[in-house]
Amino acid sequence: MGTRDDAPPTYEEAARARSIRNAWALSAPALFVLLIAASGPLLIVLVYSFLTPGKYGNVEWAFSLDGWRGILFTKDIFDDTLQLADAHLTIFWRSVKLSLLTTLFTFLVGFPTAWFIATRPPKARAVWLFLITIPFWTNLLIRTFAINEVIRNEGLFNTVMIALGIFETPLRIINTDAAVLMGMTYVYLPLMVLPLFAAIDRFDMKLLEAGYDLYASRWQVLRRIILPIVKPGIVAGSILVFVPSLGAYVTPRVLGGGKNMMIGNFIELQFGQGRNWPLGAALSMTLLIIVMAALLIYVRAASKGGHGHG
Repeated sequence: MGTRDDAPPTYEEAARARSIRNAWALSAPALFVLLIAASGPLLIVLVYSFLTPGKYGNVEWAFSLDGWRGILFTKDIFDDTLQLADAHLTIFWRSVKLSLLTTLFTFLVGFPTAWFIATRPPKARAVWLFLITIPFWTNLLIRTFAINEVIRNEGLFNTVMIALGIFETPLRIINTDAAVLMGMTYVYLPLMVLPLFAAIDRFDMKLLEAGYDLYASRWQVLRRIILPIVKPGIVAGSILVFVPSLGAYVTPRVLGGGKNMMIGNFIELQFGQGRNWPLGAALSMTLLIIVMAALLIYVRAASKGGHGHG
């Protein structure tokens, strides 16, 4: 006597299986493009990180861990002893520090901006969102040079301050970490405002009235009602700002000068003047690992937020 497992599939099961096959067939071209255009270059970079640097750039096809070792250590030119790569660690620390500060400052500016937009009438709200997205219409390099014209020694800021008698000599901002921070905050601010607006727009304002009816102060309402509910928007905006800030290249190059480079500039240096492709590849993979760790933190935080509001 046949068992239930031997029974032919029902119409619903056959339709479900056919739907799954069709979905895979439709997604096959996109998956192929992702495999070739994304995974392929990453695999090449990974392989290069385990090879020997060539004398004039490129690589020699001999296995070596010098690329990965060079992230943290350098060899003494006289006796080949390993020494801690202070310059490399300084660049990594500067990159992480400026990325975190950029995330913080974009949140401090972006949260009240998003709250203001979300509390406007629908027609005015559309206009403000339109104004927020205007910077995306302009190339990143142009926006960075615009900030450069504002903060350079003979720029708009110093000209106005000297004309008002506040400064006697120009305030040196350009080619400093502060200049890079200001530039990245301006460039990535919309990436913080838009997720925050999406979260605040769904916020039930009646909860504020309930909090005030229970004699909560404004700080308590902000800390115990508003921030926990809009947490998914905060986390999403933080990731959208932190990830590109960590790998920024144009802004540190234009505003920071050669002495204030970040990871992206350091990687470009290894593939260019440094002629150490394995080290550049190892640095690229290290940056990818940091970005993946940040994304995993975002996924965990978002899933916890979703369970908490379910």
